[in-house]
Amino acid sequence: MTTSLETFLLARRATGRLLVPYVTAGAAPGWTDVVRAYADAGADAVEIGFPFSDPMLDGVTIQEASDRAIAAGTTVTGILDEVTALDVGVPLVAMTYGNLVFQRSGAKFCAALAMSGLRGLIVPDVPLEEAGELADAAVKEGLDLVLLAAPSTPRARLGEIAARSRGFVYALTRMGTTGERDEVPEQAARLGRELKELTDRPVLFGFGVSSPRQAAELARHADGVVVASALMRRLLDGARPRELGEYVASMRRALD
Repeated sequence: MTTSLETFLLARRATGRLLVPYVTAGAAPGWTDVVRAYADAGADAVEIGFPFSDPMLDGVTIQEASDRAIAAGTTVTGILDEVTALDVGVPLVAMTYGNLVFQRSGAKFCAALAMSGLRGLIVPDVPLEEAGELADAAVKEGLDLVLLAAPSTPRARLGEIAARSRGFVYALTRMGTTGERDEVPEQAARLGRELKELTDRPVLFGFGVSSPRQAAELARHADGVVVASALMRRLLDGARPRELGEYVASMRRALD
């Protein structure tokens, strides 16, 4: 796929709310079949987590998925080799941590991602003030570097994040780590509305999107959602790609 992540999502947004499901690479055998199941179920993009031993923004579910993947011998090189063979018709976005990126250098990491066909990158532990070099490397390789915004972020900083993010703006539903939650915090709704005032770039909520009903409620205040822990809990409990695809399809129906 040669279309940029942002261009693809803007086109999809014109016809409805956006849905980006997540899978930790290597968390189960045949994890690439999960990516295919997501795409077949109506995902607008797929976020692929590169497992890391100290995922500071991830809760217990994603941590467990990362631990399983690492114990199974999953590596960055191995993930990229498998991703290269994937052609699912929607953009694939890498999510990882700065340690894995800068082991190689931002330039080399971005080049490797682009070579494998990935269209976006999320590195949540690289602060805005230190993202310049990585952003430049991403632009050079045709990757969209997605930046995160939190409910506590001041409006002036939100404006800078919205201006510098590419692909979409990743809006956190709350402070803290990833994980399933039942409620939709008012602070999240407020963040979504504020970001929508600041940018025409897609705004997607993540962290704690736990059910189709909640996804639809959150999407009222933004352009769509990223779903991670709810899917990974099912995968860790033994769900097969088809079952995960069915859950994504239920999210798709709720958003539509």
